[in-house]
Amino acid sequence: MLDSLFPFSAATGPITVRVSVSYLPEQSHPALGRWFWAYHIRIENHGALSAQLLNRHWQIRDGDGQVSEVEGEGVIGEQPLIQPGGAFHYVSGCPLTTPGGSMVGSYMMELGDGSQMLVAIPQFPLAAPATAP
Repeated sequence: MLDSLFPFSAATGPITVRVSVSYLPEQSHPALGRWFWAYHIRIENHGALSAQLLNRHWQIRDGDGQVSEVEGEGVIGEQPLIQPGGAFHYVSGCPLTTPGGSMVGSYMMELGDGSQMLVAIPQFPLAAPATAP
């Protein structure tokens, strides 16, 4: 069931990151060179220790091959603590100046024993639907 809702996933140790992405035509203006997507992230903790998301790092590639890097603390203003067997969801967005591209990244997480691990965010496409001229 989760695979159909979140078609992109990556597991790093006990942490699984799942992603779904949607093109938002109502927030896009192709004539002005703006396309916009929302992405929904689900972070699952399958381990025996709690895991806190400390930082994020994204590589965003547009259709021309230009790469932007985004780094920062937490996600959507939070540094969620995910208990064993638990999950955390959030939704964010990405604008591009081309009708396609991709995103990939990682989270730095701290486990309940004080150790830290880099958790992979799977690569996923940003693709606007084709439109007839």
